[in-house]
Amino acid sequence: MLSTQALPVVRATAPVVGANISAISELFYQRLFEAHPELLRDLFNRGNQANGSQRDALAGAVAAFASVLVERPDERPDAILGRIANKHASLGITSDQYTIVARHLLGAIPDVLGEAVTPEVAAAWDEVYWLMANALIAMEARLYAQASVADGDVWRRMEIVEREEVSEDAASFVLRRTDDTPAPSFRPGQYVSVQVELPDGARQIRQYSLSAAPSRKDWRITVKRERSLDGVRPEGEVSTWLHTHARAGDVLDVSLPFGDLIFPDADTPLLLASAGIGVTPMLSMLDHLANTGSQRRVIVVHADRSPATHAHRYEHVDLVNRLAGGSMHLWYESGADAHPAPQAAHGRADLSDFVVPEGTTAYLCGPLPFMQSVRGHLIDNGLPAASVHYEVFGPDLWLSRQ
Repeated sequence: MLSTQALPVVRATAPVVGANISAISELFYQRLFEAHPELLRDLFNRGNQANGSQRDALAGAVAAFASVLVERPDERPDAILGRIANKHASLGITSDQYTIVARHLLGAIPDVLGEAVTPEVAAAWDEVYWLMANALIAMEARLYAQASVADGDVWRRMEIVEREEVSEDAASFVLRRTDDTPAPSFRPGQYVSVQVELPDGARQIRQYSLSAAPSRKDWRITVKRERSLDGVRPEGEVSTWLHTHARAGDVLDVSLPFGDLIFPDADTPLLLASAGIGVTPMLSMLDHLANTGSQRRVIVVHADRSPATHAHRYEHVDLVNRLAGGSMHLWYESGADAHPAPQAAHGRADLSDFVVPEGTTAYLCGPLPFMQSVRGHLIDNGLPAASVHYEVFGPDLWLSRQ
C-alpha cells in the first residue's frame, strides 16, 4: 500500500507517466545495457529487445501495478506479480539485481518527463517501484525455498537422451540428469529455462514448457523453431540452435521447473484451450490426468495452421481419448479434411456458441489474439473472469494491450 504522502502524487501523475511509460522503459533498457552489457548477452532475450516486446511488457506491468495501487489500494495484483516472479525464478534472478534495475529505471523517469518530476514525484514513484520489487523479491524467495535451493541456484546440467521431430517445425527433447537420478518433480503446466552458448559467445536463455507428465523419470520439452516470416524479424536464436545442433548425448544447462499455470486438484471441470506450440503445457496436464485415471470433465480445444504443424498431434488426440470425461474440438486453417477422427473444423477456433459446465476452470496458451478471443467468448458465455488463466510464451503483452 502506498503511503498517505505518495498516494495523491501517484494518482495525479499516473496519466502522464502512463502516457510516457514506453519511452521510459526504452531509455531504461538502453542505459541498463550500456552499464551492464553482460545482462543483454547472457540474461535478457535479445530478440525481444530488438522487436520492443520486452519494453512493452515492462511498461504494461508497471502501469498495471501502479493502477491497482491507486484504484484498489487494499489489493495487491498477485496474478501479475506471480507470473513475473515465476519467470524471474526460472532465470535465477536475485534480490541484488533489483537495485541495479532501480538505478536505471528510476533515473529514466526524470530524463523523459523533465521538470515535471519534482522531488515529491520522484519519491512517490520510487515508492511504487520498491513496493513492486519487494513483493517480487519475497515471492521469488518463497519459490526458491519451495525448491529447496539458495536464491538463484536453479541451474542443473541435463543430458538429451532422445530427440524426436513432432511436427514440421517442432522437435521434442527428453532430458535426464547427468547423475542418472530422477529429474525433480514439477506440477503439470510448468516450464523450465534452457541456456545455450551461441556462436558469438552469448549465453541466451529461453523458457520451454514441460510437455509430459511429472510422473516420469525424465523431463520432456518441445521446441518450435521460430523462423523469420518477413525477412526482417530475426529467427529465434535458441530455438534455431537447438534444432540445428542439439542431439542425443549433448548436455544442456536447464533450470528447475517454475510457472503458475497449474490446475486445481479438485474434480471440477477443466477447459484446456491452445493454439500452435501452446499445446505443450496442455500435453503435460493431459498426460497427468490420463496417468492418474482422472474422471473429471475435460474439454480440449486446439487450433493450428494445419495437421502437419500440430505438434504431438496423435499423442494429443490419444490422451484425450484416454480420459473418461474428455472431449476434443479441433480447428485447422488448412488441411482439416486430412485429419483422422475426431473431425477437425476448417478455419480458426470459434467458441462464440461454446457452452461450458458450471464450475469450469479454463487454461489458455497460444498467441495473444487467440487467447484474448477465447477468453472473451468464455466470459460472454457466463464463465467468471477469475476462472480463466493463461500462459504467455515470451514477454507478457496482455497487460500492455488492454
